Amino acid sequence: MSLREYRGQASTERTGGLTVGVDLGGTKIAAGTVDPGGAVVSRVRIPTPRDPDRIAGAIAEAVQRVRQGWDGVRAVGIGAAGYVDAARSTVRFAPDLGRQDKAIRDIVQEATRLPVVVENDANAAAWGEFIHGAGAGHEDMLMVTAGTGFGGGIISRGRLLRGPFGMAGEIGHYRAVPDGLPCPCGQHGCMEQYASGAAHTRRARELAAADPAYAATVLALGDGTPSGLHGRHVTEAARRGDPFALDVFARSGRWLGQALADLASILDPSVLVIGGGLGDTGELIRRPAEVAYRRALGGGAYRAYAEVRTATVGQDAGLVGAANLARLHELISFPAAGR
Repeated sequence: MSLREYRGQASTERTGGLTVGVDLGGTKIAAGTVDPGGAVVSRVRIPTPRDPDRIAGAIAEAVQRVRQGWDGVRAVGIGAAGYVDAARSTVRFAPDLGRQDKAIRDIVQEATRLPVVVENDANAAAWGEFIHGAGAGHEDMLMVTAGTGFGGGIISRGRLLRGPFGMAGEIGHYRAVPDGLPCPCGQHGCMEQYASGAAHTRRARELAAADPAYAATVLALGDGTPSGLHGRHVTEAARRGDPFALDVFARSGRWLGQALADLASILDPSVLVIGGGLGDTGELIRRPAEVAYRRALGGGAYRAYAEVRTATVGQDAGLVGAANLARLHELISFPAAGR
């Protein structure tokens, strides 16, 4: 079955039934029972244990709770921040989770007696948007998730591109600025340090510290200090037309647009999707990012521009995408044909 056929008849026998999606973050585990149309019919949210060795057990607990009262749950998909191996079983490295080389799949599978697939969280979010959101009508899509970090997912000819080692799409860690800002990954100058939601907030604080009078409106929305300024304050002020807040979005948009142009030059997608916390700000980030993307794209006068969209599934994209990947694991090439 092709992706085009799947999109047209998501309730067929092969793709039907309920699956559970899990969004594993540094502070919370969100689980949901998801139907073939992408609707979340039940939810559970629990804190992520501080002890890394208890995380898999907590995921299993969330799965068991969320599937109660729903017959026919077929599989579980887990979206986890970090490097996931090609077998979709083990989180190789995840700084926010304090773990390395933990076979989450095997532990959750044994506890729930259900097939389990583990996927990088940005890949899962990209897949959720591709199937049920902003990727509609396209077969080649790039999604960037600009939140605490800066991740991405690549869809090529209707398939999630993972690479032979499962690490494709780690776009936050290409070096945008040689010898630039330090990154938790151990390198310097990674795009994550310039285009993420966290970078957006840091940029606002730095600009506010340099010119408090210019930032007075935004600072007043917090505690009056640059360190008390958060992304939501910048967004609120920008929606009111505050010049300082709009300036912050323009600067962040330039970095994000540069990242989109760099990646589009390599991948040539037909649509670029901005997700994560920055994506949730809608046109405030989409407009400056699109302008910067068009200016930075090499050979722009002689090639087509990809459409730039913001994510539409929103905060559920990772959960819904993970659930769908669990449903479709036999229909997608992992990993060999997904190169």
